[in-house]
Amino acid sequence: MRVAIAGAGKVGRAIARELIGNGHQVLLIDRDVQLMRPGIVEGAEVLLADACEISALEEARLSECQVVVAATGDDKVNLVVSLLAKTEYGVPRVVARVNHPKNEWMFDESWGVDVAVSTPRMLSALVEEAVSVGDLVRLFTFRQGDANLVEITLSTDSPVVNQRVGDQTWPPDTALVAIVRGPRVIAPSADDPLEAGDELLFVAAPDQEPELQRLLGHL
Repeated sequence: MRVAIAGAGKVGRAIARELIGNGHQVLLIDRDVQLMRPGIVEGAEVLLADACEISALEEARLSECQVVVAATGDDKVNLVVSLLAKTEYGVPRVVARVNHPKNEWMFDESWGVDVAVSTPRMLSALVEEAVSVGDLVRLFTFRQGDANLVEITLSTDSPVVNQRVGDQTWPPDTALVAIVRGPRVIAPSADDPLEAGDELLFVAAPDQEPELQRLLGHL
């Protein structure tokens, strides 16, 4: 898969290393001369250019990319890159970084964004996930499918503790995707028991979250 990343700061470089480690072709685009030196990320192509300019995106061969990641520290730049990638080059998947929560509402399909990643919101969710037991925590929103990745840590008095996964009737448009039990990540089967302290990860429609909370939360 060929991936173009706009923004070669710490975030962009970290994404590039991860993708290259997974066998993908990566192009980093940035107008900062210091960041665009050869070898800044081993195995990545680099392009010294302004990712908001059509000429730069032509040189980057954006039409050949399966994914574009707008990862700069400027929300305006990320929105422009996303819109150009989707409307001018028909990139199938556009992922954009949201730097300021107040701008999050703009990062949707009207600006060409398929997936918006809000760092402040994700950190807030992870803090909640770390301290909350028995309460549903929203970790991530899948914009295209209108679904959320949610987590709940089962308390000792949850009504499903010591029951089997297969004995539960989850709400519509809800799927249990993983059980985290200590150091283990379990792909759930019908015979797996549910234990106090289990972290359950669900993909769920937003309107089903209250019912999921009712089924799994405190008695």
